[in-house]
Formats: sequence, C-alpha cells, structure tokens
Amino acid sequence: MTKKRGIPSHVAIIMDGNGRWAQQRNQLRAVGHRAGLKTVRKIVAYAATLKVKVLTLYAFSSENWRRPPNEVSALISLFIYALKREIKSLNKNNVRLNIIGDISRFSDNLQNMIIQAQNLTKNNSGLVLNIAANYGGRWDILQSAKKMATQVTNGEITLDEVTEDRFASIMCMGEFPDVDLVIRTGGEYRISNFLLWQIAYSELYFTDTLWPDFNQTLFDEAINAFNARERRFGGIRN
Repeated sequence: MTKKRGIPSHVAIIMDGNGRWAQQRNQLRAVGHRAGLKTVRKIVAYAATLKVKVLTLYAFSSENWRRPPNEVSALISLFIYALKREIKSLNKNNVRLNIIGDISRFSDNLQNMIIQAQNLTKNNSGLVLNIAANYGGRWDILQSAKKMATQVTNGEITLDEVTEDRFASIMCMGEFPDVDLVIRTGGEYRISNFLLWQIAYSELYFTDTLWPDFNQTLFDEAINAFNARERRFGGIRN
C-alpha cells in the first residue's frame, strides 16, 4: 500500500508497451491494446479510491497517425468501444471524463460520441479522467499561442497582460492543476511530446513494466517514490 505522506493531486501516465506485450505472446498488436484497456479500467478505479483528483492518460498521440493503417484503425475502434462500454460506469462512479487534443481529425460520429460522453459526466465531482487523444504537447502550446495572439490583435488584452497564468488558462487543461507525477511504463525514458507545459516541475517515474502488466502495486510504488522526493520548484533545500 502507499505510505501515509500523501497522494499527488494530478497524475499523468504514458501508457507504453501494449504492442510489445502482444508480440511477446506472438499475438497481434491490437490484442495488446485491448489488454491495455483492461489495465486502464483497473487503474482509473484505483486512482479514484486513492482520491487522486486528476488522472491524465496518453491514449493516442498526434504522432500515432504514422503507425500502420491497420493499427491506427484498431486504436480508433478501441476508443469507440471504450466510450460506448465505459461511459455509463464512469458516470455511475462520479468520474468526470474530459478528452484533450485535436478531435477535429476524428470522424463526425466519434466527435459526437466524445461530446455526449463529456456532457453526461460534466457535473460529476469525483476523479477527473483526462484522455489525451490526437494530442501533442507542441500542438497544445501552439494553439494556445494562436488564441492569445488573436486576443491581442483584437484588442481584448494588451501585450503586457500576456502572462504565464493567462496563457496556461487557455490550454487544454487550463482548469486543472499542473501535473505532480508522470509515470511512463514500457522501459522508455522520454516524454514523447506529452504535456510539455504542464509537467515543467513534475516528478518523473519510469518503469520497465509493459502497460498491460501495470497494476495497483506498481502504482503504489510510483506514488511512494514521489513521496520520497523533495520538491523545491526551483528553490533551495530548507
């Protein structure tokens, strides 16, 4: 179990290793993605139990379109399946679903499903579950810069009113606190264009465990590692 020192308010996870998990079992990569969805279900439920306030999962990056068409199709189909199957359970358990990313590239049907799912859960007061779909950290910063530049051009704000706080407020997760803890599974040691602004002072935790094998015990280990670190946010040790 986690130690008593505290639970991070905002945890973000780069869910890596589904494809390799399947390949190790001589199965199609799509099988790994389906296994990964089962892990998502377990970790979301556990995070809610721990009273994590915000959980952000990297489901589909803007770079994932470069994967083979059959894998992209399988990922999109799994996303649709998850929305249909999980949304009632999320709503029943007071979880608020929020999709971050450029959903305009998805089909009209999927966009409508996303909007409906978000509307169904928007008043829930429990865990906020952010799913990053067609998301990239550089895209997030760029689209916010464009919005702010438009505000200045239109005379809505002055250049002197362009501040970090104002800029952050119009990003995808502007209403939520910055990320406290980033977990990446699968043995890779990089951020992969994930929440570049929001993780400026996050603690990073990497594990070799492939995402389908990630579990509550390993989540506890990541949180215990977070609690063992001293967060100074650019300051000095007291």
